[in-house]
Amino acid sequence: MDTIASLFSFITTPVSWVIVQFHKVYGALFGDDSGWAWGLSIVSLVVLIRICLIPLFVKQIKSTRNMQVLQPKMKAIQERYKNDKQRQSEEMMKLYKETGTNPLSSCLPILAQSPFFFALYHVLSSIASGKKIGAINQDLLDSARQAHIFGAPLAAKFTDSVEKLQSLDATLLDVRVVTAVMIVLMSASQFFTQRQLMTKNVDLTVKTPYMQQQKMLMYIFPVIFAVMGVNFPVGVLVYWLTTNVWTMGQQMYVINQNPTPGSKAQDAYLQRVLKTVDSRGQVRGRTQRRTVKAIVAKGPDRNDIERKFITGLSKKGLVAQEDGTVKKGEVVPEGESAAAKRQQPKRQTKAKRQTATTAGAAAKDEPAAGSKTSLQKQDAPQDDKPTSAGKSASGSSRQAKSGQRKGPQRPKHPSKK
Repeated sequence: MDTIASLFSFITTPVSWVIVQFHKVYGALFGDDSGWAWGLSIVSLVVLIRICLIPLFVKQIKSTRNMQVLQPKMKAIQERYKNDKQRQSEEMMKLYKETGTNPLSSCLPILAQSPFFFALYHVLSSIASGKKIGAINQDLLDSARQAHIFGAPLAAKFTDSVEKLQSLDATLLDVRVVTAVMIVLMSASQFFTQRQLMTKNVDLTVKTPYMQQQKMLMYIFPVIFAVMGVNFPVGVLVYWLTTNVWTMGQQMYVINQNPTPGSKAQDAYLQRVLKTVDSRGQVRGRTQRRTVKAIVAKGPDRNDIERKFITGLSKKGLVAQEDGTVKKGEVVPEGESAAAKRQQPKRQTKAKRQTATTAGAAAKDEPAAGSKTSLQKQDAPQDDKPTSAGKSASGSSRQAKSGQRKGPQRPKHPSKK
């Protein structure tokens, strides 16, 4: 481990200088030899590094959004080559290359922190060994060796022997309790960060290599931190625990304000926007307007959550505009849909249709009063019973006028004759 840390020795001087500057500030408040002064100096170092890494974090967010845009194409590739995993992987890599997307970009912040991590580890190891390093002179070295956090020296490790801990004025029990609690908190925060990403901010309808990668990291990283944590000095555990807490808070903010389309986080976010629009009658803030604008621009390509949001606006008498605002529009009552409005009238039964057709035909065939035909029918003798031919002709006429099929009819069953 010292060999790896020595590779980053070029950055140990800047890291040690930053810690010394923060120690001057906190030493004036808590005392130069206080564990709080040195511990808060390490925490401030983490905050400074993470602020400097914000551009990389923004790049990570953009790459994640590109992955989300490619979700439909990824799904199409999976369906097309679902029986050929090798061809599926080749087409995925080809898609990444054409769009300039890197699914491993989520590791950029961790890779960028690695030099600072190893430099801090090298500084604390030198303090534990009583060696001056970078901007830490002999006086600061003696002060750092006397600093304790809850009874554990900054340079102490879980695996240190009793003799070494006695030289640092500490007991084995105090060191192991403090380091064990910090290792558990460090691993738990890492697991919760990844789990939050997988359960709330991932479109579960499409399974991609990116999603599998995140799922794998959710279980691997906490185990790695737990195994390696026993060899980390207390100061490094403070550094890494602070980094995990910062990452968790930063990710919670992104999930709440800019969730992944199709995820549970997007559903919760759009429901909050819908409540705000309902109470105020307008979209609040540029971020929400930008979200509504993007949903309107998608048109028929909206996912189920976005269509649910548009329907919710319609039910409240609001229509989303292309610029991200909303205006008063046609109200869609609860339980009523567009399909219900276009519903066709119920079809009449066959008996009702035949009755209506017969009544219409009789009214049409009835001659006008006073006509010649009417007089002839009145003078002509009428039989009490119609002839068989008359019945046949009348029946054929009614069947033809009732809309039944013309031409040869199917012969009746012998039992019905």
